[in-house]
Amino acid sequence: MKRKVHSVEEIIRILRQADGGETAQAVCREHNISEQTFYRWKQKYGGMELADAKRFKELEKENSELKKMLAESMLKIRVLEEVNSKKW
Repeated sequence: MKRKVHSVEEIIRILRQADGGETAQAVCREHNISEQTFYRWKQKYGGMELADAKRFKELEKENSELKKMLAESMLKIRVLEEVNSKKW
């Protein structure tokens, strides 16, 4: 079975639909998702608005880029220390 990747905006719309009065089971059936997925999304995105979710996504992307940059710089430092520690 092919999995569908939902965007953050779609997830928030689905959660708002459940907040609007529909039961979680009905929303899950309508969007063909499991209840476990619904509650996992609710835990992660429950109190967010669309603007908050977009900002959250941007921050996650920026954080991953910063982690990569840090790892690269630490590797360069380690290599330079290794080169400097060798006696010619």
